[in-house]
Amino acid sequence: MTGVIARYGALGVFLLMVPESACVPLPSELTLLFSGFAVHEGWMSFPLAVLAATAGNLAGSLLAYALGASHLLERLSPARRVLARWNGLLDQYGYRAVLIARLLPLARTFVSLPAGARRVPLIPFIALSAIGCALWAVGLILAGVVAGAGWTTVGSTLGRALLAVGLGAILFSATRRQRR
Repeated sequence: MTGVIARYGALGVFLLMVPESACVPLPSELTLLFSGFAVHEGWMSFPLAVLAATAGNLAGSLLAYALGASHLLERLSPARRVLARWNGLLDQYGYRAVLIARLLPLARTFVSLPAGARRVPLIPFIALSAIGCALWAVGLILAGVVAGAGWTTVGSTLGRALLAVGLGAILFSATRRQRR
């Protein structure tokens, strides 16, 4: 991931974000944190990083939405149960469920499938997804910028290792909490 972003910049961010929203479990957290580091290093601007991440998420989301709308998943027994659960959330929260899911790890990856299956109107889906994806990108890219600033001020190998372990622990804790 870091090599793709270092080599291709914003295009690399875009390309790495597409699969995450197309239901391929490629962690956007890592992509966005390193994007923030790239912003800190001056390899790309903050707005460009956010735009590339949001556009990539939106492109992947539209692919997953189309898959959900195709009703192929409804033929699979496990998928029917998951879609039924999401339908309950969409009934309870309406279109806001799309925005809320975009702000949560893991849920953000799969919300497009039930939204497509439920035929959430495309324009509200795109708008809510874009807002949620942009907020997600801003938060994690900023965290990467802060981590980048810390990374360059920590001089020793041990200090860098401790910083990396600390960031990993925060990421692990947030992901684990969301899965529960």
